[in-house]
Amino acid sequence: MNNKLSINDFKKVVDKVTTLSDGIFNEYKDDSRKGIQVALNHRINQLRKLKKDKSDFQKRLKYEKYFWNEGIEYIAGVDEVGRGPLAGPVVTAAVVLPHDFDAYEVNDSKKLSPKKRLELSKIIKQKALYYSIGVASNKIIDKINIYEATRLAMKDAVNDLDVEPKIVIVDAMNIDIPNKQVRLIKGDAKSASVSAASILAKVYRDHLMDEYDKKYPEYDFIHNAGYGTKKHLKALSKYGATPIHRKSFKPVLDLTNY
Repeated sequence: MNNKLSINDFKKVVDKVTTLSDGIFNEYKDDSRKGIQVALNHRINQLRKLKKDKSDFQKRLKYEKYFWNEGIEYIAGVDEVGRGPLAGPVVTAAVVLPHDFDAYEVNDSKKLSPKKRLELSKIIKQKALYYSIGVASNKIIDKINIYEATRLAMKDAVNDLDVEPKIVIVDAMNIDIPNKQVRLIKGDAKSASVSAASILAKVYRDHLMDEYDKKYPEYDFIHNAGYGTKKHLKALSKYGATPIHRKSFKPVLDLTNY
């Protein structure tokens, strides 16, 4: 045992191990010290999860890889956020990823914490070949309905890219564009490009609603992002609709004079 690392030193060493085949796991697997076994199992579980996360990420590149192998360079993933809220715009994003995109934590934005989404949005912007944002205001939503407003915002996002994608992978929508489209139900969990778009759209819209919260603090937008929470509905009933509320949505109609 004299040649063995102390528990503290072992923790420092094992935390730097990057592969399950490292000899340290075999060397210390029978160590009787509880602290060693706890640290050992913790790192094994971390590496197993990392391996699974990377494998799952490669599966989310399945569609992109198929078209890349067909010689199609530019594939845009498109997604939206904000169809359900009672206030604020619907926001969309379009993202074109490079072949070597390796941010394996990029996933459906709904599965990520706000902190992780913000972190990944910066990585996506750094590593993406192209990206753009499309926005349809509450006034547009009231004028043409939420479905058509979402399609319009998606169209704007695609058209604002600095390249014309040959393929557009979109989350269960049909966009009014000439580009070939691949429509995927729950596409933000099936395509890395759509996942990336969902993150950019979510971070953009959440920031926008945080800014609106400063202007209209009674509605608690910083916590509900415009969705119809109890506190939001109570404020609607008490104060009426703001200029950013969707007056064509029934809860707004029912709780105000509009």
